[in-house]
Amino acid sequence: MNKIKNGQKKFMTESVKQFEDELSKFTGAPYVVTTDCCTHAIELCFRLLHIRRCKFSAYTYISVPMTMKLLGVDYELTDTTWQEEYHFSATPVWDSARCLKPGMYRPDQYQCLSFGHSKPLDNVRGGAILLDNKEHYKQLKMMSYDGRDQTHDRWIDQKVYRQGFHYMMRYEECESATLLLANYISSGNFEHNYKPYPDLRDIEIR
Repeated sequence: MNKIKNGQKKFMTESVKQFEDELSKFTGAPYVVTTDCCTHAIELCFRLLHIRRCKFSAYTYISVPMTMKLLGVDYELTDTTWQEEYHFSATPVWDSARCLKPGMYRPDQYQCLSFGHSKPLDNVRGGAILLDNKEHYKQLKMMSYDGRDQTHDRWIDQKVYRQGFHYMMRYEECESATLLLANYISSGNFEHNYKPYPDLRDIEIR
């Protein structure tokens, strides 16, 4: 029974790693951390980097200011318009939810991707963080998976935990996303036009 479970865990881990490796090659990012969605990718970056203040486009999805509220971040919405990605000013973090291009990674940055509905890689759900800091890669991997060190087969065998979150991308989603990415690359169509989000300054968030 243990051999079966260990074999299944190895398969699940390899499925995630394969997708992360393929994303790394395509985007040029030295490291990739998959997550269950772009919003949680942004949240993990803000938590890791202890970001307390920023400005960003008012034309984004409602989950972004909701996350800032959750984290207690002092934020300001700006008039910045965008098509594929926008920058959280005064931080190294990007919301790249609508962007997926070869060599898109910017050095020393944290670019957060989405594989949700209507995104370049429409996998229904999923996200990722592109980065080049090895130590932060290790920390984000653990943070996204309940604080778990994946060198342990059983979570109970790990005796020291840091704060973690149940934000990992499931192996089934990584498997399907790997196939979608291969088809996406083969298509050669990396340019997309999107309808702008509404101005969030017209909405009250309590």
